[in-house]
Amino acid sequence: MLRTALRNVLAHKARLMMTALAVLLGVAFVAGTLIFSDSVAEAVKNASAKNLKDVAVSVQATNNDRSAPDVVDAEKDGKRATALDDRLADRIRALPGVASVRSDVTGQATLAGTDDQPIGNGWQNHAVNYQPGADGKDSRYPLVQGRGPANGNEIALAESTAEAAGVRIGDTVRFATDGPVLKKKLVGIVATDDPQVTAGGSLALFDTATAQQLYLHPGQFDELIVSARPGTDERALTAKVRAVLPKDRATAASGSDLAAEQSRMIAQQNSALSQTLLTFAGIALFVGVFIIANTFTMLISQRSREIALLRAVGASRRQVVRSVLAEAALLGLISSVVGFALGLGIAVGLRAVLDANGAGFPDGPVVITPATVLAALGVGVVVTVLAAWLPSRKAARIAPVEALSSVEAPPALRSLVLRNTIGAVITALGVAVMLYVSTLKSGDDLPTAMLGSMLTLTGVIVLAPLLSRPLVSLAGLVTTRLFGIGGKLAKENALRNPRRTAATGSALMIGLTLITGMTVVGHSAQLGMDKMAARGLTADYQISTSTFVGLDPELSKNVAKVPGVEAVAPLRGAGYTTDGSGEGGFGYLRGTDLTQIDKVTHLTFTQGSLDAVRAGGIAVSQKGLKDHGWHVGDTVTVRFDEKKQTRLKVAAGYEDNEVLGESFADLSLVDPYLTRHKNEQLLVKAADGGSPALVKKIRHALGDSPLLKVQTHDDLRKENAGQIDTVVNMVYGLLGMAVIIAVVGVVNTLAMSVFERTREIGMLRAIGLARSGIKQMVRLESVVISLFGAVLGMGVGIFLAWAGGSLVGSSFPTYEMVLPWGRLGLFLLIALVVGVLAAVWPARRAARLNMLEAVNAQ
Repeated sequence: MLRTALRNVLAHKARLMMTALAVLLGVAFVAGTLIFSDSVAEAVKNASAKNLKDVAVSVQATNNDRSAPDVVDAEKDGKRATALDDRLADRIRALPGVASVRSDVTGQATLAGTDDQPIGNGWQNHAVNYQPGADGKDSRYPLVQGRGPANGNEIALAESTAEAAGVRIGDTVRFATDGPVLKKKLVGIVATDDPQVTAGGSLALFDTATAQQLYLHPGQFDELIVSARPGTDERALTAKVRAVLPKDRATAASGSDLAAEQSRMIAQQNSALSQTLLTFAGIALFVGVFIIANTFTMLISQRSREIALLRAVGASRRQVVRSVLAEAALLGLISSVVGFALGLGIAVGLRAVLDANGAGFPDGPVVITPATVLAALGVGVVVTVLAAWLPSRKAARIAPVEALSSVEAPPALRSLVLRNTIGAVITALGVAVMLYVSTLKSGDDLPTAMLGSMLTLTGVIVLAPLLSRPLVSLAGLVTTRLFGIGGKLAKENALRNPRRTAATGSALMIGLTLITGMTVVGHSAQLGMDKMAARGLTADYQISTSTFVGLDPELSKNVAKVPGVEAVAPLRGAGYTTDGSGEGGFGYLRGTDLTQIDKVTHLTFTQGSLDAVRAGGIAVSQKGLKDHGWHVGDTVTVRFDEKKQTRLKVAAGYEDNEVLGESFADLSLVDPYLTRHKNEQLLVKAADGGSPALVKKIRHALGDSPLLKVQTHDDLRKENAGQIDTVVNMVYGLLGMAVIIAVVGVVNTLAMSVFERTREIGMLRAIGLARSGIKQMVRLESVVISLFGAVLGMGVGIFLAWAGGSLVGSSFPTYEMVLPWGRLGLFLLIALVVGVLAAVWPARRAARLNMLEAVNAQ
């Protein structure tokens, strides 16, 4: 029977080619994802290990002691304060087994590029102190060109940072830490293995005194890195270091623990992307199951006499099943091997694409583990065998007497009553769950929504043969009216075997269900975020910083002096807790200039007035009043910064406003509870509506810092829309694989259907149907099947988007489901094009059949 299975595979190479392609693409997706994840994880792990190779113990500062004098002083001048200083470094340096102690100051510096735009990747824009040894060089940052910075007017950069900024030795480097732009002369370029820098960040180096001036107090450090002498036990040394540290103000961790923690974090960072890619790979393979099952069902129908003959000469039912499954296993193995090779190319290409878009993964070899090979090949073989299991059972039921039949009769179709009953039950259960989901408001209920979506989609797939009749008949009315006999024949051919039509259409339906659902949710969320960004904002500009370090209030006052600026309202705030629990136990009070705020945002008071707030109270939004259980006129007790408790009077209530959040008050009321007086945002109203020239003046008034974001209403909309569009486009690309596999399924079904109907096509040619008519019939059949899958998929996708939209709406109140009719129409057009293109080869093959040979075909 194994030889029989091998012969069948070789005998039906053309018929199995499309099925092999479906398996191949699915396996390529799985293999590519696993190889990519392993390669990136290994590269980042190696880079991290190299970066920590000389670290035996790391001592890091903490500021748990809020009453410490240096912490209090730091909070006053806005700088960090630590307990790590030269005296502590000397005590550690004197411990037995310590070879050296490196004293690090770390911070953030955002550099301006040649176009004055910031370079690097936000929070990965690092700054450290350069620490030369006896030879004048820092061993951790080897010099590539020039020398290390030696005074407050000099700076060194990493190679990639200098290249991105477009600067060379001797040039002036413009950068910002937490305020106006600073300038220093570039004197050195260094190499670094820090994975955060190589992964899209930047690195600037200053002399130690300058770094402390920018980020800390003189003589203080963020981290002490201890190197051990050869033969020293790392954990024992860590314990000795801990013994000399000030209680609750510093922690020590061994180098091995740091490496393990970094490996864990790397695994977490990669797992989200890997799981996402594997999910879509699973969808692609699930779609392939329909194609495989369809192919083997058709092959068994065509080989019924051959199988009956095997049964007649002594083959048992079990042997027939094993033969079909062995055939499927061989097909799956061959396809998986080719798919694995393609997956290797996908992994390399994916890494290159992500690097080109700023991912900046560290260099490293392609990693192919035995587990990856076994997983990819195993998935391909197992999926193919499982998909062929039901067709193999059907083959085993073929009676030996059928070998004696001289009439080629079509196989009898089994009743669909049981299948329809099961499908109706599953669909009803899924719909019930989704209707329940539509009443939920929390994003924590996402697993319930996923369960309901899966049940609904599964139920519709099971019901697809029943649903195919009305939908195909409806499409047939159009094709018959437009194309006459060719359209009618196409409809009858699609209805002839509802199981086959349903399986072929379902493959396309799955992809379009997910694409449609994501499109509707994404489009609706985008419109909702646009409303949220603009609602209540009458200012022409919103000014903030890219790293959220805030804006200097004194510098912010300069904006009001810019010609053309009508009003400026700063926003800064403090979080507080109440005696309540849950959502109502926390709040955020924004401080602003009450003489300007009504000029930059639209305020609608439901109770009280702005004058009442100016008298020393706070205004609370409708949502805030409800969450906290407060009423206008109440005097409430809140606690700022965990210790500062105070009583506030609720002087007014206003309609929810995205600009001001849940509550606001005058700056004079909020400022005493702030540890750092930095404006989170500036809202600017222009006298003439604003212009690029005014933006340039505003930036100049704020010191031309590369940290600045001066955004108009359109900028805010694009920023919000860009995040959603990125997610939706990624989903389009990933689900595109499933749609491609579905197209392959349509081609495969039509090609094998043409072979199955060879005699029928010959008869049609004999009674006068031209070759063009044959082509038209096959094309229309393909279009009808594709449109059936598209309409069903889009309908289910819209329903799931509607039911699950309430969970998305929990993130922002302006969410409202809006159907993107243009994109939905495009999906239908794509389905139409898919139907036409998928039929090109099968239609051509059908039209080229010899009339007499076709009539006499067995």
